[in-house]
Amino acid sequence: MEEEQDKLLPIANVGRIMKRILPPTAKISKEAKQTMQECATEFVSFVTGEASDKCHKENRKTVNGDDICWALSSLGFDDHAEAIVRYLHRYREVERERSANQHKTSGTEQDIEESNHGSFQPQQQIEAPNGIEFRILDKGNDGSSFTNPS
Repeated sequence: MEEEQDKLLPIANVGRIMKRILPPTAKISKEAKQTMQECATEFVSFVTGEASDKCHKENRKTVNGDDICWALSSLGFDDHAEAIVRYLHRYREVERERSANQHKTSGTEQDIEESNHGSFQPQQQIEAPNGIEFRILDKGNDGSSFTNPS
């Protein structure tokens, strides 16, 4: 049973996502969380497998965000693919800006301090039309300031 659990998405994360959509007083049974955990894991595996097959046919070893978007669309999840494409575009935009800003300020004490710490802090949130929030993480010097946006 433990090996099977290692292949599933973390149940605490699944439960947290479920709670965000429900009223604060709602209760979620362990069985419901486990069922959603299995379904979400299967969905992620299904989409990733499709993207991986595409990469294999193209003689590539790395699955990227564009491959996931393509897989979602080819499997009929066009609404989800559109939201992920928007997120991916915005994420890359923020990464380019961050990279440009780091090059401008390279050598400063803050950059040296950031490179010595591996924690991440939320820099920006993007909300998709269906209410799903994406957080773009920024490498920082203190993970204790990470807060849940809900």
